[in-house]
Amino acid sequence: MSHIPLTALVTGASRGIGAEIARQLAARGVTVALHYGANADLARAVCDSLSGQGHTLHQAMLESPEAVDTLWASVLRAHPRVDILVNNAGLFRDHPPLRTTPADWLAAWQLTLSANLIAPAQLSQHAATAMAQQAPRNDQFGRGRLVQISSRGAFRGEPDSPAYGASKAGLNAMSQSLAKALAPAGIYAYCLAPGWVGTDMARGHIDGPGGAEILAQHPLGRITRPDELAAAAVWCALDAPAAMTGSILDVNGASYLRT
Repeated sequence: MSHIPLTALVTGASRGIGAEIARQLAARGVTVALHYGANADLARAVCDSLSGQGHTLHQAMLESPEAVDTLWASVLRAHPRVDILVNNAGLFRDHPPLRTTPADWLAAWQLTLSANLIAPAQLSQHAATAMAQQAPRNDQFGRGRLVQISSRGAFRGEPDSPAYGASKAGLNAMSQSLAKALAPAGIYAYCLAPGWVGTDMARGHIDGPGGAEILAQHPLGRITRPDELAAAAVWCALDAPAAMTGSILDVNGASYLRT
């Protein structure tokens, strides 16, 4: 590896999965640029908890294309290079097709696709363009790595939030397309498809009236822990073989199996 430490941009790093990914990357010696949306205090607390030095905070509302471009420029001002991009940030809005007004339906689709698919696409292109100009770290790591956090909903469907399922299916297809396009440049693309993960956002559902049904989907008897999904993401970011570029890895505790 180069003597310059690896640097990773992790979106949605102020809590939950993104915060755990940032912690595990930092524990491996990676310098982390943490993106957050609205909660600066929470993001600062995560940043302060990271091992190592040089970590930075960057605010942006990812549903705005202009804000995404500004985010990338901010990261490049703070760090000499970006070796890893983890597109973790995303949003979920219920909009059942037969119980949603046309105006709310359209708004849900526009917001969800902007944040969950268009923003990751923008950042992936920014990162790939910069990575292609960097010297390779080594033959194993290449010039850089793109890691997308998708969802089992891309395969099983999301009946109450079809825009979410569609956005994650698009993320899968984008990752595979980028893997083919970028492999000759030594840039590798990986995608993770989790199910329910034990974040604060999920606990309301697990503790609610539908919690027993959710748990019944999981042979493990529990949902995935954030540290488990983060470990898989960090493995893709640092350790996965180049030959696995284009892979979509299920991390859902066998709650949904696809062929």
